Amino acid sequence: MRRTSLGELEELVLLIIGVIKDDAYGVNITQALERETGRTVDFSTVHTTLKRLEEKGFLRSVMSGATAERGGRRKRIFSITAYGYKALRESQEIRMRLWSLIPLKFKPSGV
Repeated sequence: MRRTSLGELEELVLLIIGVIKDDAYGVNITQALERETGRTVDFSTVHTTLKRLEEKGFLRSVMSGATAERGGRRKRIFSITAYGYKALRESQEIRMRLWSLIPLKFKPSGV
């Protein structure tokens, strides 16, 4: 069985693609990631992450038709595969289980 664990940026990119769905292409993903997380992210970093996620089988992509708004250039549209959803669900379950183990009156040490 293939490994389904995700790095933090990989998880965020997959989640953003799930949120924006049919219009998930590089620039749009980068802008949504910055807007939703408050982080500045280079397009090249997102592009590399998208390529890696597709190679791992978490994403698939198709080329869209040419659009006037992009000077006739086509966009690569990404969507999450069933395997990608499985990885996201596993990540969510691990995080929820760990959060549930933290006491409600948690006091960080050294404070």
